[in-house]
Amino acid sequence: MQTINRFLYGPTPEEKVRAWQTKLGQESRKLDRDMRQLEVETGKARNTVKQLAKKGDVKSARILAREVVRSQRQKDRLSVSKARLGSIGMQLKQQLAMAKVTGSLQKSTEIMRLSNSLVKLPQVSQSMREMSMEMTKAGILEEMMEDTLAMDDDEDLEEEADEEVDKVLFQLTDGKLGQAGSVNTELPPVEQSPEDEEIERNLEKYRQELNGILSG
Repeated sequence: MQTINRFLYGPTPEEKVRAWQTKLGQESRKLDRDMRQLEVETGKARNTVKQLAKKGDVKSARILAREVVRSQRQKDRLSVSKARLGSIGMQLKQQLAMAKVTGSLQKSTEIMRLSNSLVKLPQVSQSMREMSMEMTKAGILEEMMEDTLAMDDDEDLEEEADEEVDKVLFQLTDGKLGQAGSVNTELPPVEQSPEDEEIERNLEKYRQELNGILSG
């Protein structure tokens, strides 16, 4: 009988919720992997900033410090997004409890709000679009407007504040560059060493790797 009902009416509310919870768990683990990878590459970049500062290459140190600031912000954004995925999971759990009483899923403005914010994140955008469409058909979400789904440019993530870059430089160079640095923003040049070319290669490498992660 269950098989016939599934064929005629599709998955039950419980089956739909279980499927969405599985997807949410998959996306959450994906964000965990992205954050770990971001942390590894940021650690490498931090070490390179220190090396650049030691050899007096302030310009390159500042460029890479800017990438460190971007990666820190992105990690925060991924962490918030993971929490939102968890919140949707909790909301669905409540929906499931209600469905056992009412026999159907109910509209949820909270899931709508969380989904709208998550659909803007490149790392989970496609999955959240698909899930939102399924939830709309199931009656949980209202019809989503196209401009709501459109991805916004996050100026806060694209335009790094100079004071944040200065703060990173100050921390990584023990105060030689950065915040205290309006007086001391330049270090005396150091003679070129065989390691300099490797440092320069690492600078470009870490910038490319961080940009790859940040672009999702």
